[in-house]
Amino acid sequence: MVTTATPPEQSAGMRVRVQKFGTFLSNMIMPNIPALIAWGILTAFFIPAGWTPNAGIATLVGPTIHYLLPILIAATGGRMVYGDRGAVVGAFSVMGAIAGSDYLIDQFNATLAPDEAQLGQVHMFIGAMILGPLGAWVMKKLDALWDGKIRPGFEMLVNMFSAGITAFVVAMFGFFVVARVVNAIMDGASIAVNWLISTGALPLVSILIEPAKVFFLNNAINHGVLTPLGISEAAQNGKSIMFLLEANPGPGLGILLAYSVFGTGIARATAPGAAIIHFFGGIHEIYFPYVLMKPKLILAAIAGGMTGVFINVLFNSGLRAPAAPGSIIAILAQTASDSYVGVILSVIGATAVSFAVASLLLKTDKSSGDDDLAAATEKMEGMKGKKSIASSALAGEAAPGKEIHNIVFACDAGMGSSAMGASVLRKKIKDAGFGDVTVVNKAIANLTDTYDLVVTHRDLADRAARTTGSAVHVSVDNFMSSPKYDEIVELLQTTNGGGGHANGNGNGAAPVEEPADAAATSDVLSRDSITLHGTARTRDDAITEAGRLLVAAGAVAPSYVDAMHEREASVSTFMGNGLAIPHGTNEAKGSIDHSAMSFIRYDEPIDWNGKPARFVVGIAGAGDDHLVLLRKLATVFADKAKIGELEQANSVDDVLQVLDGVSV
Repeated sequence: MVTTATPPEQSAGMRVRVQKFGTFLSNMIMPNIPALIAWGILTAFFIPAGWTPNAGIATLVGPTIHYLLPILIAATGGRMVYGDRGAVVGAFSVMGAIAGSDYLIDQFNATLAPDEAQLGQVHMFIGAMILGPLGAWVMKKLDALWDGKIRPGFEMLVNMFSAGITAFVVAMFGFFVVARVVNAIMDGASIAVNWLISTGALPLVSILIEPAKVFFLNNAINHGVLTPLGISEAAQNGKSIMFLLEANPGPGLGILLAYSVFGTGIARATAPGAAIIHFFGGIHEIYFPYVLMKPKLILAAIAGGMTGVFINVLFNSGLRAPAAPGSIIAILAQTASDSYVGVILSVIGATAVSFAVASLLLKTDKSSGDDDLAAATEKMEGMKGKKSIASSALAGEAAPGKEIHNIVFACDAGMGSSAMGASVLRKKIKDAGFGDVTVVNKAIANLTDTYDLVVTHRDLADRAARTTGSAVHVSVDNFMSSPKYDEIVELLQTTNGGGGHANGNGNGAAPVEEPADAAATSDVLSRDSITLHGTARTRDDAITEAGRLLVAAGAVAPSYVDAMHEREASVSTFMGNGLAIPHGTNEAKGSIDHSAMSFIRYDEPIDWNGKPARFVVGIAGAGDDHLVLLRKLATVFADKAKIGELEQANSVDDVLQVLDGVSV
């Protein structure tokens, strides 16, 4: 979806707030994952139960998990709020919670009999995620109070002492308050987890986790609950099943494999590549669109997730540290030495069950598997009142007169899907000859209003619009080969001009310039090329019917019709609002004698991969005329009133009158 985005005035709702909270937690944890991996290597090799025990080196394990990692997380959270000054205050603040927790546990252990099991340390990861940002926020507010009021020459003195005093006060708050709260939370959570494991109910957590992943709420659960619990458990037992509840790639892999076998169209074509990226690259976001296209597939993800958890519980398997990203490579690297069988079987079992359930759902599904994203945008238009990329980008309405020079692909954590999407989009733009247009990827929480165009998943579009109100916004569902990427290139050709260096992707056309004396509609759409009562009953027959009218008009050679089918096989031409615009591939330009259109209206809509196409407009554009035709045609079909007029048209003249101005 492309809009001249205006930040939403109303609350984005609970889901968006949880997404933002989870993203904030993720942005504190993710930069410090390398330190967690290093700690995992220490435990893998040098603790008494490790591969190469070493008592000296093993002394690093305790201080690293108890002090270094919480301080790093607190410093990261403080820096996010208030730069380096916030990082220092936040890092010191968490020391108060660490010391307070240790003191409380020592006091409790002192009351125990000598033969009673003593409590172990509570590692302040939750405390770090509280006190790091809190300390920085307090410092930021205090600095604002005396900003501009300090006498010249005393700035350094005030800055140093104010930060030191603030760090001390917040650390005391951590010692007396946060330590008690976090200890109580961890104690309660541990009791709950132990109860779930002892009763065999732990697999039921997949009912919450798997849907949360698909709707981008996983960060709040993973980094807010599972990671702190897992680290505490791993510090005591050398491993934790908590790290496997969300990271298991099996549920997503099973869904993608089911699409590869039983899907259709673009979904089936892209699923194998997505499966490789998901399984080996650890980018779980890549399978989310496939579930969102058919939401009932969440049942397959839940079934697969529950199976994986059950197997891990059965084999008492776990990881030493978080597996990030959730690649099978990272998972095996962090697997405890006694857990390889259970972990591998859990991935295989989750994949098999997810595949079986997803296959059954896809095979019995009555709608088409080629879920065109432009049609999904049409549905969103009806719900949200926003124009689709077909009616805005192609019409040149996205950002009138504004050139696009910098594009950002944003996702929840700034990794995964956005990195891959930015890579795909960057290549397409470069191949089209727009070398001066930059494409980067960022976490959605780190966006600033400095970009000309923002690409996000459609579930994150509202959040992106909040901080990038002046940008053009594009929302996608498929990160691998979204038609939106091609349409962004066409938008660049409209707004920037230039380009024209194609590399076989069909999007390298030279800039489109409309002559001042543009031809009339009748020059590209002859009366003989208009049919008010189409006879086709399937998508392929409709493409052939539209193509034959172009052939009959002398505009194209018969081979162009085959190229129209070839184009449809790679990218659906359903545009929404009941319109499909089949046209040939870029390689078929040689089959075009002159630019032309054909127009067919069907009494009963054609099933265009599960979407109703009432109007089929065949297009043959000599040179770059197809871009002009697409853009102008979109202006007509973006107007509900004009669509109504076409539906009621009783004659060829009525159609020509509505389409007046669609020319090259």
